[in-house]
Parts: sequence; structure tokens; C-alpha cells
Amino acid sequence: MRWLMLTVLLCSLYSPLHAAQKPNILFIAIDDQNDWIGCLNGHPQIKTPYIDKVAARGTLFSNAHCQSPLCNPSRTSLMTGLRPSTTGVYGLAPWFRTIDRFKDLTTLPQYLEQNGYKTLSTGKIYHGGYGRKKKDKEFNMIGPGASVGVKPPKKLVETPNPHPLVDWGTFPHKDEDKGDWKVASWAVDQLNKKPQEPFFLSVGFFLPHVPCYATQKWFDLYPEETLQLPPFLATDRDDTPRFSWYLHWKLPEPRFKFLQEANQWKNLVRSYLACTSFVDSQVGRVTDALEKNNLDENTIVVIWSDHGWHLGEKLITGKNTLWERSTRVPLIFAGPGITEGAVCTKPAELLDIYPTLLELCDLPPNPDLEGHSLVPQLKDANTPRKWPAITSHNRNNTTVRTENYRYIHYADGTEEFYDMKQDPAEWKNLSNDPNYAKLIEEHRAWLPTINEKPAPGSKHRILRYENGKANWEEVDIKDDDPIPEL
Repeated sequence: MRWLMLTVLLCSLYSPLHAAQKPNILFIAIDDQNDWIGCLNGHPQIKTPYIDKVAARGTLFSNAHCQSPLCNPSRTSLMTGLRPSTTGVYGLAPWFRTIDRFKDLTTLPQYLEQNGYKTLSTGKIYHGGYGRKKKDKEFNMIGPGASVGVKPPKKLVETPNPHPLVDWGTFPHKDEDKGDWKVASWAVDQLNKKPQEPFFLSVGFFLPHVPCYATQKWFDLYPEETLQLPPFLATDRDDTPRFSWYLHWKLPEPRFKFLQEANQWKNLVRSYLACTSFVDSQVGRVTDALEKNNLDENTIVVIWSDHGWHLGEKLITGKNTLWERSTRVPLIFAGPGITEGAVCTKPAELLDIYPTLLELCDLPPNPDLEGHSLVPQLKDANTPRKWPAITSHNRNNTTVRTENYRYIHYADGTEEFYDMKQDPAEWKNLSNDPNYAKLIEEHRAWLPTINEKPAPGSKHRILRYENGKANWEEVDIKDDDPIPEL
């Protein structure tokens, strides 16, 4: 009897201790953030000291890519662990829960909750307002949503398409007036309250998504007279298929032609850099609070972006392409069980975050996931990885990114192939070069075998290609139609 009582006592003491040893997770998302981050060397002048600090105490994936160059399908893929080509979610709609076969799917925060985590969220984690209602049951506690915050009395830049969000520049306002400040403040408040552990705190920042508004102090970091513009080649699209234009056929984001004619290229680049540095400061507010509350030693920090953004490269602005500027994103892990100061050049996917966190937290694997754990690379960045990074934009348009090459396959069968070591700006399409035929075939073998049609309710930036005809947003594109705004 005495031994039985001792055993019961030890078990009662062990359970909460064991639970407390589970690492917390601070999950930081940045919207439309390309590789213009200090530790990624995407722009030589960018200043992001706080993100760089997290990278220095963890592992940076310098060859990480999104699964879709658009908010909703990218975030849906990351949070469900399924590819866009599997879900059929390619546009800004639908919310995946409206699709019958996914209405009961277990997402990352739900899986963590089932395994003892308290889940909190603020800002933009899913697209728009998706997942923020109590009935969605995605999170236990929800803070302020993502927002632009204060706006100027009228748009600062008149673009060809007068979309209210497509704007940039500075005007008199305070950092505290911005939506991302409020998102960071809520996250800091939760950390100061020392939430029930283990916790999953997801913090989604809106900037540098348009409108790229920042206060003057952030613009002052990038004086116009010394501003460096991204690499540009006027004939860049001459060796790319016409079909490449269909992926971003007619969008609110202006073409490079407008930036030139309106003398707005420097202003846009400067605005994007300023917004990135502002968001970095908000990341710093949250990570500083983690440290001040002595939570950093037992917290895994993940920093990621849903996709990149062009600023004139390939003659466009915005995302919605299968090139490096649109698919490459920051991906950083730091915390217990993760090697410090490491850089992994192996291809990684946002899809890999879900299984990676489960393994880091010593939770049972979810067999339904399509990504692969990055834990081997978090222990040793040089560990070989056989999988490439695969990005899709609308049905049957796919890019395969390996360590040294990028292969693109469009729905009409046209292709592109780039040597990323010799040609990082992707200026020379090698798809017709016989010297690369074997490599192209090897990359082609990685194309997804499942390519679902757009899910019911799909809309906003949906491209269809059937019976040799392309259709953009329910309007057929004729072979001789001029490319919009060129």
C-alpha cells in the first residue's frame, strides 16, 4: 500500500512537470515580405536588426519558399499542411472550411490545442477575417485583427487601377497609430501576463503589404539620393512565355511602365524598405517582451512570410508569379533544440512548418501532412534534403526550386529554367538549351501528380486553362489580346 501511494504521488508530480517542459511557440507572420531582410541579403541597404537577432540565435533557411504567391492559398497551405494543388484553394476565396472535405480538417493550432497548448492569435494569420470567429474554433483567444491603421485623407499615388490599398509613401502620423503597433501591443500584453504554458501565440503583421505607409523616421533610414534599386533588365520578359503574363493578367498592382512614367520607382522601393524596418521594430517589441518575461529559454520562435513581392523586377510590382522574388520568403527557427547561428541553403517550404513544430514539441506526427520536418536541418544545417520547394499559382502552373536551379511549368506546357547560382536575377531562360535537358527532366519529375480544379467558391485572381483557352476571372484571354498596361 505504501509503494502504491508513493507511485500515485510521483505520477501526480510528474504530469504537470512534464507538461511544463513542452516548449512554447511564438509564431510571427509578416505579410508580403520578400527576401529584403538583412540576414537574407535580399537588398544591400535594408535594416532589420530584430529579425536578424532572432536568426543569429537560431537557424535561417536561406532557400525557403511559399506554396503559393498569394495570401489565402499560401496561408491555407501552411496552416493545413496541404498543397494548393491538393485543396484547390488558389484564389483569395474560398475559406477552406466551406469545402466539404476540409470542414473538419485539423489545422496546426487545433492540433496543438488537442495536445495541451493554449492557442492565442492576433493580426493576420489566415487571410482576411478567416479563422477569427469563435465558431471557427481555430484559436482559444483572439486579439485585434490586421489593419492599415490611420490613412492619409486621400491616396498619395494615383495608380492606373484606383484600388484603395495600392498606395505608398509617408504622411504625418505616429507609429502608435498603425494597425501593426496595436497587434504587437496585444501580443506584448499577453506575454506580460505570462499566459498558461505551453502556449502557441501567433502574431500576424500587415506591413509591408500595400498600402506601404510608414512614418518619416523610417523613410529617413533610406535617403532617396543614395537609394539602391533592385536589379532590372528591360528585355527580361523577351525569353519568357506569353503564358507567364496570364498569372498576373490584370491586377491592381501597377506594371513597371507606370513606375517609370510616374517617377514612382524610387518612392515605392523606399516605402517598402521603410515599412519592412517598421515591422522589424514591432517584431522586436514582441521578442523583447518574450525575453523580459524569461520565456525565451523555453519558447520556439518562428518567423515567416506568406510570399514575396516584386518591385519592378520582371516588369511588374506585386506577387502572383513563379519567380524567385515572388516565392522566396524569410523562414527562421530559434529556441530549444535548434542550432544557433546556422544558415541552411537546402530548399525548404512553408508547408514544412507544421510537421517541424510537431517534432520539436515531441508531439505525435500528423500522417495527413504533405510537408516534411526540418528538424534534421535545425540540428545540422548541412544535412542533405531530397525534396525541392514547390510553388503553385492556379491549376497546373508550378515551379520547382532546388538548391541551384528553378524550373517553371505553365498550364499550356511552356517552360522556364534558370541556373540560380550563375543567374540569380533569372534573366536567362535555359529551357531550350540542350545542355540542361537532363536537369530539366529531373526537375519536371517533381511536378505534383494531384492538381485539383479550383474549389467551389473560388474567386479573385483565378486563372483557368481548359481546351487550349485561358480564362482570367471569368473572361477569356484571346491569343492576340494585348498585355494590359504595357
